[in-house]
Amino acid sequence: MNALFSPFSLGRRFSVKFIAGTQLALLIVLWFAAPASTGIPSPLSILQSWNTLALNSGLIRELFASTVVIWQAIFLSGFIAMSVAYLTTADMFKPVGTFVASMRFLGFAGLTFLFTLWTSSADMLKLSLLTFGMTVFLTRATIDVVKSVPQSDIDYARSLGLSGWGLTWELMVRGRLADMLDLIRQNAAVGWTLLAMVEGITRSEGGIGALLLNQNKYFNMEAVFAIQLTILAYGILQDYALQWVRRLACPHSELNRSDK
Repeated sequence: MNALFSPFSLGRRFSVKFIAGTQLALLIVLWFAAPASTGIPSPLSILQSWNTLALNSGLIRELFASTVVIWQAIFLSGFIAMSVAYLTTADMFKPVGTFVASMRFLGFAGLTFLFTLWTSSADMLKLSLLTFGMTVFLTRATIDVVKSVPQSDIDYARSLGLSGWGLTWELMVRGRLADMLDLIRQNAAVGWTLLAMVEGITRSEGGIGALLLNQNKYFNMEAVFAIQLTILAYGILQDYALQWVRRLACPHSELNRSDK
């Protein structure tokens, strides 16, 4: 029993799953017992609201539309951020990487007008803003992965006859692919955080973020919780999907690590 409260104890996988299930059951009981004064809707009222949203407000349709945009942004932001990070192995491109990563401090308020001029439709505006927001955060992390490669690994690769972009390909692209896919997986969650803001700017294109903002505007908390829980459930499935992609692309990396 003491091992359960001891850091870094070698607990069995079954015991961890059992504890997680027990804690989840306790959370659900507390949720049902929570008084109305907390402002948290009851599970039954949320379920009823979810059914109403699905039948009358196109919840599933809006979720699908947002999912398409999210996956497009995941692919584009991953490609751009990884490309910038790999280019920073050459001194000429290091300032470019620093500049792109520094733009994570910018907000959408001052950039929306420019992106509106640069895009031809509300759909492209939404994708561009979301990709920008995800890329600037991911770039900083991917550059840090590139910098984390030990000098001893670089020297060893050089002793094998590698040089220039060959070093980048073997050490960064192939050698750190698992780490990069982990970062993309984490950054995908950031996309859902940004989604409501972006879809609020481009409401004409709909999406589950716009639906969420509309319900929040009228303080329809049952609907807000129904939408948020829907996003949470899909986000967990998306996380497992990206984890599966990582395992498929880098099966060797699973030999030396536990599942995340």
